[in-house]
This record gives sequence, structure tokens and C-alpha cells, in this order.
Amino acid sequence: MSELKRTPLYAVHVAAGATMVDFGGWEMPIQYPAGIVAEHLYDRKHCGIFDVSHMGRLVVEGPQRVEFLQKVLSSNVAALVPGRAQYCIIPTETGGAVDDAYLYMFEEDRYLLIVNASNTDKDLAHFARYLPDYDCTVTNITDTYSSIAVQGPEAEAILRVLSGGAEITGPRKNDLNELVMEGHTVRVSRTGYTGDPIGFELFIEADQVVWLWNRLVELGAAPTGLGARDTLRLEAGLPLYGHEMGQDRSGVEMPIFAVSLARFAVSFKEEKGDFVARDLLLAQKEQGTPKKVIPVALADRGVMRAGMDIYKDGVHVGWVTSGTMVPYYKFDEAGNILDATGKRSIGFAYVDSTVTMEDVLEIDVRGKRLKARPVAKHMDQTQPPYGRAVL
Repeated sequence: MSELKRTPLYAVHVAAGATMVDFGGWEMPIQYPAGIVAEHLYDRKHCGIFDVSHMGRLVVEGPQRVEFLQKVLSSNVAALVPGRAQYCIIPTETGGAVDDAYLYMFEEDRYLLIVNASNTDKDLAHFARYLPDYDCTVTNITDTYSSIAVQGPEAEAILRVLSGGAEITGPRKNDLNELVMEGHTVRVSRTGYTGDPIGFELFIEADQVVWLWNRLVELGAAPTGLGARDTLRLEAGLPLYGHEMGQDRSGVEMPIFAVSLARFAVSFKEEKGDFVARDLLLAQKEQGTPKKVIPVALADRGVMRAGMDIYKDGVHVGWVTSGTMVPYYKFDEAGNILDATGKRSIGFAYVDSTVTMEDVLEIDVRGKRLKARPVAKHMDQTQPPYGRAVL
């Protein structure tokens, strides 16, 4: 068994009492002493910080960097300008996902591609198949550059203290900036994996990340582990590779357009040109896919979990890909956030495409079939600074 990798913040997590687990070959904090529920709620009302230094960070540069990325990514890379980022998918030749990723253009002559931690080596091997045809390079800087996600209603105010009042980024999602924070150069993107209306991801040299983490904590941000990161992304309706992408429970490749985010991540514009699996993905978009990933909410009392079978009118139609019990804050009629909280069991399901929003589903929870409903979304992100549960 290979030794687990550790981020530069490992000792900080241990000192804070974090429970450390194996995540994609990295020893990462699943939760701190306050627990997953408290961390989730603090993020939604105040500000949570996440060590995301385990994510793969790849720099793509060279004369044909755009042509290469247009070939291997699903997004229209030519549409990016300095100071902007875009969500993308790395397609397989058969129309599934090698990985999903985020592409950042902090400067004119290179790109930063962030990939899932457990997929970094696989992604690099996939890219190596295409690189000989292009005059460019892909460099893994995961060990020398670190990252912290700063999410929640108070995130921007906290970062403005560090920036001396300077604007963090532009106001739009996916805006980027480079700042000097108390003498340290920090790159910032208005992105995140929690669904908070206000959220940023910070990139800094690895030998400076402990300083940044400790300053954020001093300013009121709460260390948040992978457990709450999962409940937050689930509430936000964001897919996770290995659950809503990749292979299904039976080991069959899931088509990219089974996930609704594909309509934002895949471009068929003329300037995009040909790319890996273009024709297959176009067919998926136009003809649909046999199964689709949808948000579901449990109506009966219980907790849905990944892998549980789903039925419609007694016929098996799919299974849960992600599911758990998620806490939420309540709001008064005027829209003010309250101290009162609730819990609900929500998740994603991979079901036959014939399933509609009007259908009543049944999820087999430990031998009992509990009623569940497809929903449009679990959370409303349109009323900053708070994300609000859609019940």
C-alpha cells in the first residue's frame, strides 16, 4: 500500500483536531471537532475555508496551447480572455468523462487547469496521448502551489481585510484577479464547490499557504472538512466525479450529457472545431441519453445513500449516486436568516430518462421503499449573500 500524500496544511489540520482520512490518495480532514453539521451551517451563514491543495494543478503553455486544449477539453477555450475561468469536461473517446475540471486564464500566455485529486495521474496520461501532435507542454505544479477555498456570506469581507480594501475580483462568477495580501502574492478566482452566492478560491505558493490559512482563521473563517464540502456541494446540485460522472454502479460509462451541467461545459461553436468525441456528444445532446442524473428529495422519513435502488410503479429505474442528510437554515417571511435550522435527506439519482418531475419514486432504504420526488433544485442561489434551501 502506497503512502498517503499530505498537503502543506496537514500539521495545521492535525493541530486543530481534525479527523484525517484517505481521500484519493491524500490524507485529508473529513471533519473538525465541531462536526459536519456545524461546519455546513457556519459556511452558509458566515464563512468556511477548505484545504483544496490536493486538487491537481496543471499549467498548459506553449505556442499551440489553445489548439491542444480545444482538442482535449469540452469547452470553447478560445472564448476565454485573461481574468476569466470556465468549467469544462475532459471527454473520453466514447462520450464519457475522463474527469471534470476548471480552466483559468490568469495571464495571456498560459492556462491553469484544476483537476480532481484522484484523477491527476490519469488525466496526465490521457493528455500524453495527444500532446505529441501539439507544440505545448503540460506541467504538474500540484506540489509547489497550494489552494484554499473561501466560501460563504462573509468571504469577501474577510478577504478585503487581507487585501487592504482592494477589490477581490470582478463581480461575475469566474472572474479572476491577482492581489498582494499583506505582502504575499495571491491569485483569486470567484469560483467554488459549495454553491454559496459568495465564494472564492485562492492560489498561493506552497510555502506560504500556512500563513494564509492561519490569517483566515484569525479573521473568523472556520476550517471545514471534506464531509461538509460534500453536503454543501450536494445541496448546491454540483456533481462529483466517481458518483455523477465516470462509471455507473454496474461499471458502465455514464454519458456526459446525462448531467445537466454538460449544457454549460460542452461547446459546439464553429470556432471550437473538432475535439475528442465531438460527434458522440452532439448526438447525446440532440437525441438524449438512456439515463440521466437528477436531484431527488426523500419525502418519507429516512436517509438515502449512494447505491440504493430506485423504483417507479414497482419497476427498477435506477439508483442513488449521492445522498445523505443535509442541514439548512430557515428564513422568515421578510427573507431574514434565522437561527432555527432543519434537516432533510437529499441527493442525486441516475434514472431512466423517462422519469419526469411529476413522478413519485421509491428508494429502497434498508429493505423499505420510501417515497421520493424529483426536484428542480435543492437550493436557491439567486439572493445573495445567502444560499436558501428549496424545500
